[in-house]
Amino acid sequence: MAYPHEAASSGPRSAPLPADSEPVGSGPDARGPRLASVVVFVHDHDASADFYGELLKMKVTVRTATAALLVSRNGFQVYLRAVGPKAAHPVGDVGAQYVIWTADGPDDFHRCERVLRARSDRVDTREGEGLTVVEGRDPSGLPVLVAYPGPDEVARLEFISRYYV
Repeated sequence: MAYPHEAASSGPRSAPLPADSEPVGSGPDARGPRLASVVVFVHDHDASADFYGELLKMKVTVRTATAALLVSRNGFQVYLRAVGPKAAHPVGDVGAQYVIWTADGPDDFHRCERVLRARSDRVDTREGEGLTVVEGRDPSGLPVLVAYPGPDEVARLEFISRYYV
């Protein structure tokens, strides 16, 4: 039996979820862990808190001299930890490289795109078979991606080649 990640090829192809399908791990007996928080090391946590707060519609609930905690309406958390202006973020090292956010709808996606264009020096929007992704940079130069529609609305059948290949 082939698993979805083994059968997928590179490219931004996606397809609608079948009407009778449930996402992997769904159903009354299949509940399990879900992502609750992301920790992001940044150069300046104050500038990053302002940026992520506006982009993701999150509220700063705790702020110290070296960290900020942002919380969304649904309780998702982004921890920002200041590591100084010269800290590096090497691509290809072990660990998470990208976080892809999902816009709440087409209007929210366009709002996110406007925020990124206003606050980021590099912004790229790509469309492919039912999926649109906008990529910009946060104040530390880290890639920030927002997609629409989300994986709960359109199944991902292939890797997004920009991030895998």
